[in-house]
Amino acid sequence: MSPSDLALAMLCSAVGFTLQGAVGFGMGILGSPLLLLIDPRFVPGPILASTMVFTALLTRREHRAIDLGGLGWAVGGRLAGTIPAAALLALLPAEQPNLLFGGIVLVAVAISVSGLHVEPRPATLLACGALSGLMGTVASIGGPPMALLYQHAPGARVRGTLSGLFLIGTIISLGALVLVGRFGRDELWLSCALLPGAMFGFVVSRRLASGLDRGYTRRAVLTIAAVAGLIVVVRSVAS
Repeated sequence: MSPSDLALAMLCSAVGFTLQGAVGFGMGILGSPLLLLIDPRFVPGPILASTMVFTALLTRREHRAIDLGGLGWAVGGRLAGTIPAAALLALLPAEQPNLLFGGIVLVAVAISVSGLHVEPRPATLLACGALSGLMGTVASIGGPPMALLYQHAPGARVRGTLSGLFLIGTIISLGALVLVGRFGRDELWLSCALLPGAMFGFVVSRRLASGLDRGYTRRAVLTIAAVAGLIVVVRSVAS
């Protein structure tokens, strides 16, 4: 990887983690498609590993606001969704499945803009947790299904509950990636390249969390993610 590519990757990481720390999710849906265009090896392992470190910090910061009951159901769903995702990755070619990834990005954007109002009940928490596990393990984008459930909750509850789920979920997903041979020494080094951005995002997001205009930020994030996802799909189909 060239120095310019590394600098771009660190910038994407800083922006993505700042957004995630402020609104509860964002690194996956914003950072993943952009990092894939820089170097496919960033997805999904390195993003999941750096997210694990970031969400550990964020869960500690927002632990008082976590919906513990909902988190338990969602973790059960996340575990159930990770198993078929790992099996899928084991069957796919060793190179990054770009077309599948691009499709998941577009599905995530569609979920985020759907306008659906779903209550966080045991059945929906299990279902969205499973979808989060599937999307998170394959493409490191596990936020939108759970954000859909908590979209009307206070900001601290959204950040705390989603971070708790992502912390446990990324550990489960990384374990699955190790088992199927999709996370090793190279992915570990790439994870380290994203950690400065994670630290930056954690520090800066604390000041932005209370005053961030979610409307404009959300639109910008989803637009960038949709464009990047379309580029990935078009490249995959054309190649």
